Amino acid sequence: MRIGIIDGHPDGDPGRFCHALADAYAKGAHEGGHEVRMLRLADLAFPILLDRTGWEAPHASPDLTEAQDLVAWSEHLMLVHPLWLGSAPARLKALLEQVFRPGFAFKAGRSLTGRLTGRSARIIVTMGMPALIYRLWFCAHGLNAMKRNILAFVGFRPVYDTLIGNIEGLTPTRRQAWLSSVETLGFRGR
Repeated sequence: MRIGIIDGHPDGDPGRFCHALADAYAKGAHEGGHEVRMLRLADLAFPILLDRTGWEAPHASPDLTEAQDLVAWSEHLMLVHPLWLGSAPARLKALLEQVFRPGFAFKAGRSLTGRLTGRSARIIVTMGMPALIYRLWFCAHGLNAMKRNILAFVGFRPVYDTLIGNIEGLTPTRRQAWLSSVETLGFRGR
C-alpha cells in the first residue's frame, strides 16, 4: 500500500511527541512492506488563504504541490497533530485549506463530489487532557470536523482515529507503549 504521512505539528522541535509518532508509524509501515512518503508541517512554507479569490486561484508554492502530490499518491493517509483549543493547530488547518482545493479534492457544481475516493485515513491526536474527557465531554468536535467535514467530504473512507491523552503526564514506559502501538498500526496500514 502507498501510505502518505503528514506530521501536523507546527513546531519543528525534534522533542515533540507527534514527530516521534509519525516516525514510529513510518517505521512500522516500511517494515510492513508499504511504500511511505512523509511531510512535516514545520518544514513547509506556504501562504495562508485570506479570501475566495486566493482559494479558487491555482497555488504557486512548491511545498503545496508536494503536499497535493503526496495526497494524490496515497492510498492511505495518516495525519498526526496536537490538540490546540479543541482542534488542529491553525497552521495545519491552513495547509489543508490549501491542499484540499476545488478541482483537486472535490468537484464543485450543483452537487459537490469528492475526488479522492478509494482512500482510507487515520488521524492521531495528542492532547493534554484525558482522551476520554475529550471524546465524551467535548464530543471530540475538532476531530469529528476533520474526519467528516474535510477527509470524508473529499472521499476518504474509512477514517480511523487514535487519541492520546494526558501527553505531559505520560511516563517513558507509557510513551514507548504508544510508539509501539502506532508502529503496529503503520505495519498493518491502518
